[in-house]
Amino acid sequence: MFWERNIETLEKDQLQVLQSERLARTLNQAVQAPFYKKIFEEYQVDPKKIKRSSEIKNLPFTTKQDLRDNVPYGLLTIDQKEVIRLHCSSGTTGNPIVVFHTRHDIDSWSNLMARSLFAAGVRDTDVFQNICGYGLFTGGLGFQYGCETLGCLSIPAGAGNTARQIKLMQDYGTTAIHAIPSYLNRLHEFIVAKGMDARKDLKLKKMMIGAEPYTEEQRVRIQEMFGIKAYNSYGLTEMNGPGVAFECECQSGLHIWEDAYIVEIIDPKTLEPVPDGEIGELVMTTLDRHAVPILRFRTRDLTRIIPGKCDCGRTHKRIDRITGRTDDMFIVKGCNVFPMQVEAVLLQIPEVANNYMIKLETINDNSEMIIEVEVLSNWFRGDIARLDGLKKQIEHGIRNEVLVKPIIRMVEAGSLPVSEGKAVRVQDLRNLN
Repeated sequence: MFWERNIETLEKDQLQVLQSERLARTLNQAVQAPFYKKIFEEYQVDPKKIKRSSEIKNLPFTTKQDLRDNVPYGLLTIDQKEVIRLHCSSGTTGNPIVVFHTRHDIDSWSNLMARSLFAAGVRDTDVFQNICGYGLFTGGLGFQYGCETLGCLSIPAGAGNTARQIKLMQDYGTTAIHAIPSYLNRLHEFIVAKGMDARKDLKLKKMMIGAEPYTEEQRVRIQEMFGIKAYNSYGLTEMNGPGVAFECECQSGLHIWEDAYIVEIIDPKTLEPVPDGEIGELVMTTLDRHAVPILRFRTRDLTRIIPGKCDCGRTHKRIDRITGRTDDMFIVKGCNVFPMQVEAVLLQIPEVANNYMIKLETINDNSEMIIEVEVLSNWFRGDIARLDGLKKQIEHGIRNEVLVKPIIRMVEAGSLPVSEGKAVRVQDLRNLN
């Protein structure tokens, strides 16, 4: 079943025609922004000469720094009186990035979210609990818009307050939820502590996860804990928020909505395109946004185009789950390491809890990777030899995965800080000067 069959099942050549038409319109809009007007002049680009979506490679990239440098209005293409909303990023790695929206932009975003939720099996008969932050963050309102457009009962629960989340689920028979993966672990621990079984005592049928990096092992564990399918979602503030790409019920990759975005995968070093199936950096161009169109935006997210067609019948390209970012990678002892590599190892060890922290420190003039790991409280009974064996198992697994010998510190369950937003997994405390 489809939300918009005529759009979701377009053949490749039809999609390219639609993209080319919308790209021409987008370029005409973009030149109204002071930033893009300057860029087109600097790179001697005539947007009117770009006739096909395949010619987008002739345009320069847009970076996060470009967006930051042009706050507040350098990317706005219309009169401010036409703007009805602004959202901004969390700004954890720099100044917040601001994106404005017109009524058209909000309506388009809402429809993309409804399409995404429908693809994942959400229907107007569902009770959808959105366990996500509202406000300037796009995650809360994005899913809210999708639910309302689709017509299901939505519960804007917001983030945190776990006891209340469970009560809402019980009182109103929540059948679908959206939350970040790290919080779902916390939620399940709370459910178990109350003597409940999430698979029997709740009416949940499906869940949507995203907003932070996570491993496939983590997704599998979440599905096992709740006894339902967890569907991957992908979005970013610069491209509206959630609703950019979403898994269908086949769970074989995230359909990226090509009527709204042009997607490229490039080598982050050479900036050249990579073949389908090969991991690279995701680059995106908006095709249906009026206030702030963005051209060839370097997301810094690492993924790949999944070759072939999806069994669901949707023809829009599929991307794989985000495997990391070009800018959350850290280097220790000459090796490139992503936090998700460490997480993948830890999730295979049942004796450890869900929380961990990677600390990079300088010890005796050497850069060391220290990993603090929580041990399940019902596993450790004071047997130091047993604890040492677990420590060596973790050390061996991580060394094989990242080619760096870590220093493992075992800590009590619940002793590491828990974030209600995106989980902070790395602290770089090294003296690198």
